Amino acid sequence: MQEVLIGGTASLLICIFLSPKFIAFLRAREFGQQIREEGPQEHHAKAGTPTMGGIIIFAAVAVPFVLLTDRDPRAIGVFAVALACALLGFADDYMKLVKRRSLGLQGRWKLLVTLGLAIALWLIATKWAGLSETVHLRFIDAQIDLGILYPVFIFLVLAGTTSAVNLTDGLDGLAAGCAAIVLLAFLGITFTNGQVDLALVTGCLIGASVGFLWFNSFPASIFMGDTGSLGLGGAIAALAVMTKTEVLLVILGGIFVVEAVSVMLQVFAFQVFGKRIFLMAPIHHHFELQAWSETKIILRFWIVAAVCSAIGFTLYQQPL
Repeated sequence: MQEVLIGGTASLLICIFLSPKFIAFLRAREFGQQIREEGPQEHHAKAGTPTMGGIIIFAAVAVPFVLLTDRDPRAIGVFAVALACALLGFADDYMKLVKRRSLGLQGRWKLLVTLGLAIALWLIATKWAGLSETVHLRFIDAQIDLGILYPVFIFLVLAGTTSAVNLTDGLDGLAAGCAAIVLLAFLGITFTNGQVDLALVTGCLIGASVGFLWFNSFPASIFMGDTGSLGLGGAIAALAVMTKTEVLLVILGGIFVVEAVSVMLQVFAFQVFGKRIFLMAPIHHHFELQAWSETKIILRFWIVAAVCSAIGFTLYQQPL
C-alpha cells in the first residue's frame, strides 16, 4: 500500500509547488471569476480571482497515477471518468471566460456528454471490470438486480453527483474540503476491500484536493471552477459505482445531497407557492445572509461532511 501514500503525497506536492505559477499564469491572462449580481454582496470583492484551478488538481492527480497504476479496470474507469468530467467543466469555464458566454456551455451538450460518460462507465464496470448490475441496499441488507436499467441508474448517480458538487463550490475551500473528506471515506472502503489501484487513484485525488486547498482556503487565491467541481464530482460518482456504494453515496456524500436538495426545495416552493424557503440557495448562501462568517459556514459544513462520511463508512462495514 506504500504506492498509495507515495501517490497521494506526490499529488499534494505537485499541487502546492505548481499552483503559484499557475495562478500567476491565469492572472496574466485575466481568467478571473465572474460574480453573479444577485449573489451575496461580500462575494463581489472576489471578482477577478483566478479560476479553472481544476486544471492543476487533475494534472497533480494524473502524473503519479499514470506512473504508479497497475492498470486495474476499476481504477482506470474512475480516472477516465473524472478526467472526462473535468474536461467538460473546462469547456464550460472556457465558454464563460474566453468566449464571454455568461451561462457557459449549453445545457443540452452537458447532458449529452454526461449520458455518454455514464454509458462508458457502465461498460467499463460491467464488461471490463466484471462487476454485477446489482445495487446494494445496505440499510436493509438487500440487493436489487437492475439489469437493463443499470445504465440509467449510473447516469442518475453521475449527473446528480457532479451537479451537487458543482452547487457546493460557492465558498472558499468548501467544495475542495468536503470532497477530500468524502474521498477519505472511499479510501477507507478501498483499503477494506484490498483494492490497491482504486486506493491509489483515491489517494491521488485526496492529495490534490488538499494541496489545492492550500491556495483555495479563505481568502482564496484561486477557484477550482467547473473544471474542478465536475471533475471531483465525476470521480466520487465513479468510485461509488466501482465500489458498489451507489445508494450509500447518499449518506457518504450527505453534505452534497443537502446542498442539492436545498436548491430543489427552493425552486419547487417558489414555482408552486410563490415563496422561498431559504434566503438564498444553495443553503450555504442562506447562512451567509444570516450574517454567519464565511469561515464558520465552511468549517461547520466540513464537520457535517465528516459526520456523514463516518456514518456511511460504518454502514459499509455491515455484512450484506
